Amino acid sequence: MREKPVAAGTALTRRSILMAAAASLAVPRASGAQDSWPPAFEAGRNQFTLVRPRAFMPQLRLQDLHGRDAIVAAKAGRITLVNFWATWCAACKLDLPMLASLAASRPDRLDVIAICTDAKDLRRIRTFLGGLAVQNLACYVDTYGAAAEASTEMFSIVGMPITYLVGTGGRVEGYIAGAPDWLSPAGARLLQFYREQG
Repeated sequence: MREKPVAAGTALTRRSILMAAAASLAVPRASGAQDSWPPAFEAGRNQFTLVRPRAFMPQLRLQDLHGRDAIVAAKAGRITLVNFWATWCAACKLDLPMLASLAASRPDRLDVIAICTDAKDLRRIRTFLGGLAVQNLACYVDTYGAAAEASTEMFSIVGMPITYLVGTGGRVEGYIAGAPDWLSPAGARLLQFYREQG
């Protein structure tokens, strides 16, 4: 028995669906339209992940490397990277120098707050940092558990190290675990995206 031919336009094949999807992705963006999604930024198996809902970064009561109390917060109009690290973390030995280089390269537009989460022995922390090139990095210790408390609300520690990006409006935008190359073109595009979102 012979099958009846299907009228054009009534049958959807997998090929036609894929071609339509590809065509829709290829539609050019209107002139001047701003992308609402940040550009891709990856580090090994990790990628920059958005945080929703976006909350304002709280002030954190920490200690500096000399044992003095310090209240740290994001500054309006500047991007802030809040980095959580530990002395036992091998990847932190790569991440902290990268963040120090980034902070030195953009001192007028970006702040980096590096918070040690595992040790209250300041001498041990200073020894750890002494072996790294981190002279330009603002390092603190979570002596009072302020960062740990905030982490249950907005800074989930899903890997070590982990860096949260706080936008120019003071809201936590997203995070990336691992040791990404912030000085790469992809890192520069991500930072520029959030500078323009302000």
